[in-house]
Amino acid sequence: MTTRIDRRMAKLKAEGRPALVTYFMGGDPDYDTSLAIMKALPGAGSDVIELGMPFSDPMADGPAIQAAGLRALKGGQTLVKTLKMASEFRTADNETPIVLMGYYNPIYIYGVERFLADAKASGIDGLIVVDLPPEMDEELCIPALKAGINFIRLATPTTDDRRLPKVLENTSGFVYYVSMTGITGSALADTAKVAAAVKRIKGHTALPVCVGFGVKTAEQARTIGASADGVVVGTAIVNAVANVLGPKGEKTADPAEAVATLVSGLAQGVRSARLAAAE
Repeated sequence: MTTRIDRRMAKLKAEGRPALVTYFMGGDPDYDTSLAIMKALPGAGSDVIELGMPFSDPMADGPAIQAAGLRALKGGQTLVKTLKMASEFRTADNETPIVLMGYYNPIYIYGVERFLADAKASGIDGLIVVDLPPEMDEELCIPALKAGINFIRLATPTTDDRRLPKVLENTSGFVYYVSMTGITGSALADTAKVAAAVKRIKGHTALPVCVGFGVKTAEQARTIGASADGVVVGTAIVNAVANVLGPKGEKTADPAEAVATLVSGLAQGVRSARLAAAE
């Protein structure tokens, strides 16, 4: 199985630079605006798109992503619409990898077999389901792999060398290293510790390792990118949307433009990472 994620990561490795992986919440603040944000990401420098599936009880997410999910749900976003968004994006872009990120409950209600068929048809390349541990791989992970969809697992600072092989067992696409314990949007982790953790994970797998949680600026992206195969940015992007919404949800500026400006700066940081590391 070779997916768009595999091809993109191989291409970036050949270019000698890390990937910029960008997360946004599907349907925030509404469907059309969210689709415009998604379409703007590749041109701004995003290499892999993480499309958030809004859920009413996102236990691993901080206040910013929780609020984005609630805005999306209030605006009528559903899993059907999130898949439709990916499908509409694919009409103009058949190369940029799309990873659906969220929780298992909406997928379970949708029905695993139906969900995987529809996700594949919509052009989804990978899944990150944060509340499904490896012990439940038969539930979704194995069926996803059989359907040709990467299943991307999270590793954390508490994932020790005994636990890591189990976490990596059916992981594909890339490994998402959560650089700190706690919720999304926390402060940036110690970069020396991140570099050591990436090296340790690479001792167990040939998969690319992408690092997320806390990256907000181009300089932070450059620093993390010096040791990782990819830099994941989510909360900063979600905040860029929230910052151009008024108290009643009205737009005070173009959210897609705000996101594109932020991502463009982050992309410059990521693209200078390997050059900086080589100096």
